[in-house]
Amino acid sequence: MGLLGRKAKIPLGIYIHVPFCRSKCRYCDFYSLTDADDRLMDSYLDAVCEHIRETGDLAPDYQVDTIYFGGGTPSFFGADGMAAILSIIRRSFDVTADAEITFEANPDSVTPRLLRRLRGEGFNRVSLGVQCDDDRILEEIGRPHNFDQAITAVERIRKAGFKNLSLDLIYGLPEQDLESWEKTLRNVISLAPEHISCYGLKVEEGTPLYACQDMVNLPDDDMQADMYLAMVEILRTKGYRQYEISNFSRRGYESKHNLKYWTGGEYLGFGPDASSDFAGKRFSIIRDLQGYIDGIRSGGQVLQNIQEVPARERAGEYLMLRLRTTQGISREEYEKQFLLPFAPLEQALELCRQRGHALGSENGRWRLTPEGFLLSNSIISDLLLLQERSKPLAKRR
Repeated sequence: MGLLGRKAKIPLGIYIHVPFCRSKCRYCDFYSLTDADDRLMDSYLDAVCEHIRETGDLAPDYQVDTIYFGGGTPSFFGADGMAAILSIIRRSFDVTADAEITFEANPDSVTPRLLRRLRGEGFNRVSLGVQCDDDRILEEIGRPHNFDQAITAVERIRKAGFKNLSLDLIYGLPEQDLESWEKTLRNVISLAPEHISCYGLKVEEGTPLYACQDMVNLPDDDMQADMYLAMVEILRTKGYRQYEISNFSRRGYESKHNLKYWTGGEYLGFGPDASSDFAGKRFSIIRDLQGYIDGIRSGGQVLQNIQEVPARERAGEYLMLRLRTTQGISREEYEKQFLLPFAPLEQALELCRQRGHALGSENGRWRLTPEGFLLSNSIISDLLLLQERSKPLAKRR
């Protein structure tokens, strides 16, 4: 078949869950272990590599354009393991030459050797967990580093040649107020990252922080809202464009991998507790490292919650995920993809516009304002209820 007749491959993201940490943060409910020895880490590496090899044969029509190592703390796992996994991905999948390849890191485990090795292997983006600039608060929430270490880590990342750096922050932390949060933002902006993620603290059941939340002086919802709106304005004035509820970047430095989640792209996850949306099906991997290792070794079942996603459920996901972004939702996209009427949604969005919670355009595209993002759960819930009641449009002949 000639070049003009070739079918374009489907873009695919790959996520690697690295379930190891030096210590567990008091707010964290992600699946990770703090007592793993070298033998267990080696067994995990063998299992992930084998799983990737087996799965590559199932994706001949796909081309990988984003790879993301999350956790856990991938930098704690080490450069050799990550390099081995990336090599297997390249051998098992068709990876684009300009793929975005990210790894998460904590400041205490960022070493010059690790950075040089990963940069040499082709990693081109770092997501550094800074969270806060107040050492007292960092200690309170169980972070294994201080802010000076974060500054040093950024210097090392730049020296190693990385030109795409994201810094992660949390607001609504114990003892934090609006003034200290604004100070954190100023200090982080001075480090000149290309991307900043800012997440409001959620106290998850089962975490150490959940058990003592009434004793640590957490900011209330109104204070968190003030922090959020101040953050949006401060970052805007410093040239960081908001493109998702919690994410801001210099132009051209949006996280391509995370955009797959928010815009309905396909992705495959590897490692315990990783999730996938691939070939029309959603599924996840068991939240058990040893069970995952044993299952890969024996050819047993490591996937769970496998389901085909009905069209109406995809339509709901379109609303939930796209309204997290500043790209928003479109009448034309919605009706063409899902054959459902947009008019009932548009009426509700018009009310949101009148309240200052949404913006609409003449071509039927709607997005939420920063004030609307604060109420997004309620707004999206109302839209989903309207969607559930709507009848499909007649198919065009």
